[in-house]
Amino acid sequence: MNKYNEAMKLLDKRFGNGKDNGVSLATIGHDPNVDGKPRPAVRNVDGYYEDGAFYVVTYTKSNKMDQIEANPAVAVAIHFEWFFASGIGENLGWVRDGKNAEMMKKVRAAFAQWYGNGHVNEEDPNTCLLCVRLTEGSILDEENANGEVRYHIDFVNKTAQ
Repeated sequence: MNKYNEAMKLLDKRFGNGKDNGVSLATIGHDPNVDGKPRPAVRNVDGYYEDGAFYVVTYTKSNKMDQIEANPAVAVAIHFEWFFASGIGENLGWVRDGKNAEMMKKVRAAFAQWYGNGHVNEEDPNTCLLCVRLTEGSILDEENANGEVRYHIDFVNKTAQ
């Protein structure tokens, strides 16, 4: 198995299989209350992982979505899993849009513990599905049988070192 496949297998083990992952999501935005210059903003979100992307249910009119619309470059981190990555954020639209039906079925199942308890209003067309497509990242496998291994992953070209 090549390094890229090893890294993807590790990502699936840690974040896949229908898990609700606590993800730190960083965006770049302008803060008019300070000096109007671009500044990073980080918040924690619940993310469903599949095939090199995290899916997040959020609100179209939120600060994070305004920032992603202006600059889709984002970063994610899952600290206790030693994973850090850059990616591109994309608003996939209303969670009830037919094109999102298959993914939303998976997302609802992953988030079942809290999703239906008044935290999300799917009737509101501004409730959207955010996709963070990973472009590059690093993950540490401290449980590797051959000793600690750090994978530097290029998700676009499907390579790893």
